Amino acid sequence: MNRPTTFARTIPCRKPRNPGAFTLIELLVVMAVIGVLSSLLLPSLARSKSQAQGIYCQNNTRQIILGCLMYCDDNGGFFPYNLAGTNAGTNINWAGGLLDWEPDSGNTNTSLLTEAALGPYLAQSSAVFHCPADTALSAIQRTLGWQNRVRSYSMNSSVGNVGVITEKGYNIYNPGLVQFFKLASIPAAAQIFVFTEEHPDTIYDGYFINMATSNEWHRLPASYHGGSANISFADGHVELHHWQDASTKPPPEPDTAEVFASLPPGQQDDFNWVIAHMSVVQQPQQYPQQAW
Repeated sequence: MNRPTTFARTIPCRKPRNPGAFTLIELLVVMAVIGVLSSLLLPSLARSKSQAQGIYCQNNTRQIILGCLMYCDDNGGFFPYNLAGTNAGTNINWAGGLLDWEPDSGNTNTSLLTEAALGPYLAQSSAVFHCPADTALSAIQRTLGWQNRVRSYSMNSSVGNVGVITEKGYNIYNPGLVQFFKLASIPAAAQIFVFTEEHPDTIYDGYFINMATSNEWHRLPASYHGGSANISFADGHVELHHWQDASTKPPPEPDTAEVFASLPPGQQDDFNWVIAHMSVVQQPQQYPQQAW
């Protein structure tokens, strides 16, 4: 008896899927999520870094003013020298060295700071003279592998002995303002600043000079911290002062500071604030004939 022929059903062979693998779509989804998270987190991280730099800088500024006040205590109440130009290179100055955009040693020589007048009052630390947000360098300086220049702060030109500039008892560039040779001569110590962060394009000798009778910046304050600068006052307190005018806040790069030019209309507020907190007005007949 013939039996009907049966045909076996052919089942296609499938390779087992690797449970640990991702499909292309899954990878694209993950990458998209990472991109979204990055766009949300990176600005926050940048702000956190900026805030940390601002706090570090504020601590530097506080240490410098406290060191300066200790210097005054040890030197009959007199402020350290605040010399201008090439005279600033001497170690009797509050800080030594000249900064520029050239490959000169003064830009990196920390001993010019630690061996200057305030060095012993700052534990011979060069780090306190530099704000971590200040990384401005010229192209040739970057080529040499520099990370930064060594100083970010300058001293109010109306404070301290400026040598021949103040030998008559007043500052010849601001004859209408009192020159404070001694701490006790400042009538409102909480209103007169002693040190400020300075824009890297004008910082040079550490002598922060602006003329009360002009309408132009000669030295420009820095604005590293969200358009603000850390400024220390003669009573020892430190203030993060925010600048209002766009012309006060050029990028912290070489050849960006607009100086020796009239301030733009409506942008005199920051300049006026600086002048008002440099010193107090004095009549010419009141000038002391011997300041020290």
